[in-house]
Amino acid sequence: MTRLPPLAAIRTFEVAGRLQNFSRAAEELGLTQAAVSYQIRQLEDRIGRALFVREKGRVRLSETGQRLLPAMSNAFAMMTDAFAALGSDEADVLTINAATSFGGTWLSARIGSFQLLYPELAVRMSMSNDLIDFDASNVDVAIRMGRGQWPGLRADFLMRQHLAPLASPAFIAAHDISEPADLLRVQRLAPNDSWWAKWFAAVGVETPPVPSQRGIELDSQLQEASAVQAGYGAAMMSPLFWQAELASGRMVQPFDTVHISDRALWLVHRENRVGVRKIERFREWLHQELAADRHLLPAELWAPL
Repeated sequence: MTRLPPLAAIRTFEVAGRLQNFSRAAEELGLTQAAVSYQIRQLEDRIGRALFVREKGRVRLSETGQRLLPAMSNAFAMMTDAFAALGSDEADVLTINAATSFGGTWLSARIGSFQLLYPELAVRMSMSNDLIDFDASNVDVAIRMGRGQWPGLRADFLMRQHLAPLASPAFIAAHDISEPADLLRVQRLAPNDSWWAKWFAAVGVETPPVPSQRGIELDSQLQEASAVQAGYGAAMMSPLFWQAELASGRMVQPFDTVHISDRALWLVHRENRVGVRKIERFREWLHQELAADRHLLPAELWAPL
């Protein structure tokens, strides 16, 4: 015999053999005694050997049953332990996936305080701008950019996307940038990006239909920050994410105007996980941390879509 017998029959044998009583096995398994006898008989027919010796009013393991039972009991014990460990891991580990620019800046700088607040929880965080498939991953929560409409997911509004030109102080000084129109004549990262045109429109500066050159285009604000601080140009970035750099003078925001988008950051998770303790604690903490930063930017930034 090379194929494994049906798992239901194996499980019935393990319980009946451990208890050496078909009636008690039926109670543990939630079956009738006749169903237990049927499963055992099916298994015996499959292997071609008797597993129990049937005597008046009782059963006992045959020699074959005695040889087989310890291995079956160990196998079910290992499976039970594996699932118990998995349940424990899921309860004690919060797995977060965050949009790259937000996760690599604002969230990374603060996530340690969440860990200190809840030391019993381990935190795993990855960053990606791709939409996470919750059914194909172990991610508990994700922080996504969009309009908050994802079927099957609960979406909590965090903040609206916001952008303004940032640069190094040396770059601003070297190019004598004193008014918004001055940014049209200097190196800008991703000058074709529509956010530049929207920001210039907000400050009343007319822009050419097509920039004279494409410039440098990078995948995230993390990369743009490195280029900006090295003096390679100005970039449209989210000031809230770069408060430490702005406070230290490594970067500057030369103009107060911030373009606020019709897209936003959302905390999302599967609807059927509403009320899960680790998710609720993270949600509460995240909103509290964001509330502490509300004074830094216009009120419109915090108005839900």
